Formats: sequence, C-alpha cells, structure tokens
Amino acid sequence: MLQHNFHTYLTQKAGLSENDLLLLPYLPASHIYKKGEYLIRPGDYNSKIFFVEKGLLKQYTIDDDGKEHIMHFAPENWLVSDRSSAYFKQPTEYFIEAMEDTEVFVMDEKFINAASEISASYREFNHRSLHNHIRTMQNRINLLVGATAEKRYLEFVNTYPNLYSRVPQWMIASYLGITPEGLSRVRKELAKKHPKFS
Repeated sequence: MLQHNFHTYLTQKAGLSENDLLLLPYLPASHIYKKGEYLIRPGDYNSKIFFVEKGLLKQYTIDDDGKEHIMHFAPENWLVSDRSSAYFKQPTEYFIEAMEDTEVFVMDEKFINAASEISASYREFNHRSLHNHIRTMQNRINLLVGATAEKRYLEFVNTYPNLYSRVPQWMIASYLGITPEGLSRVRKELAKKHPKFS
C-alpha cells in the first residue's frame, strides 16, 4: 500500500490512474535512511529517482579543498536524482545525504519505462519533468553567476519556504554560493526593508 504523499504524486501529478497502478508489474518500495546516511556517493552508478515521502535530503559535491557545495535540498514531495548518471550510465559526482531521518520511495528505470508504456499522461509528465529540470538548472546557474546575494536568498525563500528552520545557516550559504557572514548581512538588510524577514 503506497503512502499518502507518494500515492498523491503518482495519481494527481504524474497522471497515473488507480487502474494504471494495478497494471504496473510492481510499485516502488520505500526505504528509510537515518540522519547522516548516504543514498549515493561519488563513484556510484545511480539510475534511481528518490521521492521524499518524509524527511529531508541534500545533494552536494566536495571540492579539492574539502569545501561542500550544495546543489539542491529535497524536502517532502520533492524528487532528487543524478540524471547524468541515470541517463548516460556514468558514475555520479554527487553525494545525496539524509539531513533528517528520511523515508523515500525509489523509482528505477524499469518502473518509469513500464509506467510510460501504460499511461500516455505519465509519459508526457515525465517528458515535461525532464525539461523543467533543465530549466531549473539554467535558472540556478544564472542566479549563481549574475544575481546579487539578496536576490539569490529571496529565490531560496521562494523555492523552499519552510526550510530555513530545518537547515543550518552555513548550508544555506553554501547553496547560495556566499559565506555565512554574507548571508547574515543579507538577512539583516532584508529585515530593515521587510518586517517578515525580521
């Protein structure tokens, strides 16, 4: 029996009907990762997409100086994967780590292909999702290379409206590509302009 969030994702967002679910050869299984456990590490070959039922993940790299660079956070109802590894069969360069005790549903290539064959709606959803992922990455690159720290922070708040209390400030700064001190300054300036940031 699929749990609420993942079932809602498949039927209300991904376009699979209840009858489609019955026709699938199997349904994705859930896995629980304890805080600090890794779902994938650099060098792994990963073809899976993780749906976060409950908890919080982060996807990041570590540079040659040992500095962490966070690419994404994935709270409840988010998907996270390394599409380069999944689609080009190459080892991942990323860590995906549980920041809290986290339950995920794991979708593999076999499930995605079967769902696409059964449902034209799911096939179209999967196609749109891929293009949306590309658009999101392009926007993220544009922000990192051309936007002010304030604009980057406002975009973070818009993307992850309920995440600030769950994530240490240094990790948010890493995601934004600024120092923790820079993030503190941005928040102080915003608090002067907008009461909701105080």
